[in-house]
Amino acid sequence: MITDPICSLDIAMFTILAAHVGLTIGTLSRHLKRRPDFKPLVDRLLRFDTVGIYLLTERGHGLDAFNIETTATKTSNGYILHTPREEAAKFMPASTPSFSIPKVALVMARLIVDGEDRGCRFFVTPICNEREMYRGVHSVRLPLRSGTGPLDFSITSFEHVHLPSTALVASDILDYSVPPQPLEAWWDEIWRIQLGTLAVPAPWISAIKAVAYIGGRYSMHRCLLGKRNESVPILTFRTQQWPVVHATAVGMVMANWFPLVIQQAMERTTDHRIRHAMSVITKTTICRHFQRCVPEVAERCGAQGTFEHNYMARIENDGKGVIIAEGDVLTLCIRLFSELLQKRYEVPMPDPAESLLALHASSLLEENIALLKNIKGDHRSDYFNALILPQSQVVVEAIGHALAYSAALQSNLPQPILDVYECAIIRQDPAWYSEQGGLSRMDQRLREDAAVSSMLPNLSSFFADLGIEKYVTAPIVSDAGWKDYLAALPVHTGTAIPEVELLQAML
Repeated sequence: MITDPICSLDIAMFTILAAHVGLTIGTLSRHLKRRPDFKPLVDRLLRFDTVGIYLLTERGHGLDAFNIETTATKTSNGYILHTPREEAAKFMPASTPSFSIPKVALVMARLIVDGEDRGCRFFVTPICNEREMYRGVHSVRLPLRSGTGPLDFSITSFEHVHLPSTALVASDILDYSVPPQPLEAWWDEIWRIQLGTLAVPAPWISAIKAVAYIGGRYSMHRCLLGKRNESVPILTFRTQQWPVVHATAVGMVMANWFPLVIQQAMERTTDHRIRHAMSVITKTTICRHFQRCVPEVAERCGAQGTFEHNYMARIENDGKGVIIAEGDVLTLCIRLFSELLQKRYEVPMPDPAESLLALHASSLLEENIALLKNIKGDHRSDYFNALILPQSQVVVEAIGHALAYSAALQSNLPQPILDVYECAIIRQDPAWYSEQGGLSRMDQRLREDAAVSSMLPNLSSFFADLGIEKYVTAPIVSDAGWKDYLAALPVHTGTAIPEVELLQAML
């Protein structure tokens, strides 16, 4: 479902589905065997009679969600759910009744029993019916995020809301014990987030392909006059060619890699740390590719690239949300990178001899492992913060590039696609490829020229291979499409005649 290109056309819809299916239904499904009382709720969620939302982070505790302040205090007949202060309000899932559909939330709160904090647990909490909020539940609708699909993002708080004892999301609703390892227990509670981290980048692969297709087709028919008053397509120029072939190659390589990395994370490992590591690598790699490709192509479409009807401007703004969804990319990289340097576990990586990209990833990782051994202090020291922490995302991305390229090699993707993708990665760290990869700046330039030139003769065929054409509605993909779109727009006319003013010459 998440890989269907239609998801990239409506990110608000995808956001609802990701929380509804991936987080809410997914979390409840774990307990269904021992909690048959959850089945009617899950059935309503599956029929979409009720929308499920996931209230974890708070306004004052975003990435620091382990230290949330919302409380669920045990009473003789259930729990009292309460928001103790403004900073503890849940931020920012859509919780209003604006769209006339009932909503229920899984609310993360601190379980308080006899005045003692027993750790964080989820509680099933009705939020609203078709018309209004339930008593004690308050939802403040936030303004629209600039240039994005409309969704009622909100700040949600609770004022002494009574919940039944069955609201506790656990296989044993009588287990109030303090977890021996609170942080590990918390990660176990939010286990669906790890899978969400892997799932949320899926629409951005389709978005990259759509942008490549739109920019490419537009560049083929958009012309300027040459020296002999002959029409010359703007795709003739290398400065226009690179953004198009770059996005096309990235789209094809990511589309090939994504199902393979899901299989690797879900079927080839039982270690939740490795699964989460692969999720972080995948999200980081896809999201950062998206952030490079989309603005580059949109800019080369000139003024047309700034309008919502041509898709690129809106999807670029929507994309900013996925950077923080299911974990902020940079923060995820910092945690993963720190654990890899301390060798708490290892992620599968291609043999460094397989490709320049694999050698690059291996070299950067080893370089920072060696640096950690030689600095003063451990991974919490000022030296680590200053010298190593800024390399977190760079190295995690490099690992993703190597894995994606390796998968492309093994899948026998066309050589021009491989070559352009390789050149795109070299562009991100030209110093290393010059110092360690044996490619001078001129070598890199000539390598890129050869890669782009090899791809151009079959560019239309590569556009077809993207498999995105039927999902593209941007009118600028063809001249006829633009003219049809223009003809349907409002036209302002009138019969007013301007007044002619006589101007007296001044000597």
